[in-house]
Amino acid sequence: MTSAADDSNNEVADLVGKLVASEETDGAERRRLLGRLSGALARSAGKARQRGVGRGRWLADVFMNIAPRLPVRDLETLREHHYGLTGEQLADDLVRTAAKATTAVGAVGGALAAAEFAAPPLLLSAPAQIVAETLVVAAIEVKLLAELHEVYDVRVPGNGTQRAAAFALAWSKQRGVNPLAPGSATIALGTAAKTALRNRLMRTLGRHLTTLGPFLTGAVAGGALNRAATKKLAAAVRADLRRQRALPQAATPISELTPPSPDGPSASG
Repeated sequence: MTSAADDSNNEVADLVGKLVASEETDGAERRRLLGRLSGALARSAGKARQRGVGRGRWLADVFMNIAPRLPVRDLETLREHHYGLTGEQLADDLVRTAAKATTAVGAVGGALAAAEFAAPPLLLSAPAQIVAETLVVAAIEVKLLAELHEVYDVRVPGNGTQRAAAFALAWSKQRGVNPLAPGSATIALGTAAKTALRNRLMRTLGRHLTTLGPFLTGAVAGGALNRAATKKLAAAVRADLRRQRALPQAATPISELTPPSPDGPSASG
């Protein structure tokens, strides 16, 4: 029999999974899901406070419940979803798609917070929305990081939970996983790793406080900061992975792999 806290955390994980998997979700649906996620997080945070759990620890615990459920795709599925791209071109497209997704989440979160800024009685709910944005952006970036390891053929050992923890730790340190490091799977589940994750999540949360700006300034700032952070993470991770495994260039030109469009090649995640 699951506790109310377990049910709340499972609801959070399910909602984050939908937001991460649906990178092409329209704005209205994204706002609806973020609103539901904010409510679920507020309930989970309330239960954590009753148990005397600190905000940073609660946030890390919630994220570690989410990480093993992220819809990470294998190389074959990634190529299918990205028009047959391979190597560096596939990695480029993954980064573009993830940056687009985190930008959209930041813009939606900023718009929601800006609306509440104009209505002071509702401002108290804004922190839950910022936490929701933080968790979704972190989940998108951890998923990107894990899929980049697929593209570069860097295999991370361990079961699903251990691999998820290793990717979450790598995200917290803004680098790739080194599967040859002694005890890399068990280190990812240790106290120091959880502290690093908590610190990174709290720094990300602090960055998202910019969405509390009045009117549309929060939306613009939230989207721009998320996009820049996602690209910076991807560049660091790819540099690490290149050192571990060099990629061959795609044999077929990109123009022959992607359907024609007025804006040039693109792919959905």
